[in-house]
Amino acid sequence: MPGLLLGDLFPNFEADTTIGRIKLHDFLGSSWGVLFSHPKDFTPVCTTELACAAKVSDEFKKRDVKMIALSIDSVEDHHNWSKDVMAVSSSAAKTLPFPIIADHNRALSIELGMLDPDERDSEGLPLTARCVFVIGPDKKLKLSILYPATTGRNFDEILRVIDSLQLTAHKKVATPVDWKPGDKVMVIPSLSEAEAAALFPNGVTTKEVPSGKKYLRYTQP
Repeated sequence: MPGLLLGDLFPNFEADTTIGRIKLHDFLGSSWGVLFSHPKDFTPVCTTELACAAKVSDEFKKRDVKMIALSIDSVEDHHNWSKDVMAVSSSAAKTLPFPIIADHNRALSIELGMLDPDERDSEGLPLTARCVFVIGPDKKLKLSILYPATTGRNFDEILRVIDSLQLTAHKKVATPVDWKPGDKVMVIPSLSEAEAAALFPNGVTTKEVPSGKKYLRYTQP
């Protein structure tokens, strides 16, 4: 992401939103955060995404993750669009459970590298791509995913990667392919066998491979 790399301090921008003007770091407080952008209000894929995000918002709350969306339209449009979103969502809530940032001049989209050059509005201006930024309690960027405007996101996957990020932030492990909570994790290579045995009382198993190198070490967190 141009100008914004993993581990960078996330910009403490100010913006108008559907809950008023916010400063990002103050909004997040000591929580994790997820900022997800949308090309435009009153569009089909974006509406399904926000409806899904509203439906699973309690799952983000369980993980102490504050959600905030962004679209290039005005706060007024966001409020009106939210009514459509909640009508599509099967959420029990009547109002959108997270704010939407208004970025009508595309200033934030440009700053954060979120414009999709291949998708443009009726005036020929580039639309915002579907970005996902996960921000840690230290306000540093922990994960970024960039989808084109034509491809909707999978919020189950976003929750899965947040589970991985939160687990690996506190334990010396990594999560293997297709990992989900409850599965075994991998011991990081920098730990010696003695250190691994001391850190993981559930035990460590090693998968044998032709090279004879003992780097595929698994444990139950």
